Amino acid sequence: MALPPPDPQFVLRGTSAAVHTLHFSCGGPEPDIPLLFSGSENGFIHVWNLKTHRVDTALDGHGRKSVYCVETMGGKDRLLSQGRDQRICLWDLAEGRTSVTDSVFTEHVGFCRCSLLKVAQGRWLMAVAARSLEEVQILELPSKTSVCTLKPEVGAKLGMPMCLKLWQLNCDSQPVLLAGYEDGSIVLWSVSMGKALSQLICHQEPVMSLDFDAEKARGISGSSEKVLSIWSLNEQQNLQVYKTHELVNAGISDITIRPDKKILATAGWDHRIRIFGWKKLKPLAVLDYHTATVHCVSFSDHSNPRERLLAAGSKDQRISVWSIYAQT
Repeated sequence: MALPPPDPQFVLRGTSAAVHTLHFSCGGPEPDIPLLFSGSENGFIHVWNLKTHRVDTALDGHGRKSVYCVETMGGKDRLLSQGRDQRICLWDLAEGRTSVTDSVFTEHVGFCRCSLLKVAQGRWLMAVAARSLEEVQILELPSKTSVCTLKPEVGAKLGMPMCLKLWQLNCDSQPVLLAGYEDGSIVLWSVSMGKALSQLICHQEPVMSLDFDAEKARGISGSSEKVLSIWSLNEQQNLQVYKTHELVNAGISDITIRPDKKILATAGWDHRIRIFGWKKLKPLAVLDYHTATVHCVSFSDHSNPRERLLAAGSKDQRISVWSIYAQT
């Protein structure tokens, strides 16, 4: 008989708004305190201390407009956030500061989260949905220099970009971008050439979220349908459907593969978090705690495998934190 799914290890309350994005920062030498950053519909970013389970800092930089992306940039003092005010803010949190040091105005009206890729010490590439509906802009940070604009071919009718993932196989290889679009397709873009390398229609509905495992050259995506699509990238840089997995209930808000590539988690419109083995997409657990749509899931990057956690943020204004399959 299968074991019943566990309860959350703890629950974080106090955002007083729906939680749209989560990001752990647990790296660094001990006795570093592991942190969890959350972005809420009311425009606040909360920095949670995972030892006390309380908010250390509340950041307000998006004019009370929903925050739907938060990422650290090489350490927990450098933060990037993206909000419905069409701004991406860069923060300096060192020595207790709470100030926005720079910002980028995106002019994009959708919910597409930007994607960051570290390309050198102190240098990052950022992919962001652009002002023109179908375009994606690649910028270099912190200089904010435009690298290229990725435009679909005339008549392609992909619709808006919905989710983005910048990656490179290793530090010597060229950065590439995977973008999921409104028409249900995923496109692989070359950043250096500024052109599409491959396109694959994976879903009948807009691609809500995707993640990619560069080592296995395999990715996964979800939409508002009852299907997870797993696709692979061959030697010729062509995307192809690898397999699909039928879900019980429709609607996936977010998908994330754990950094060790063993398991993945999905955030469901049915209020549930689902855990799968990444190798064969074997269903492992259904975590049933939230009372409304789960918007986001995030795995911690703790150096000790036993300390690694999974967090989920929901429309019910709560963040559930779980310890599952944590041992190596």
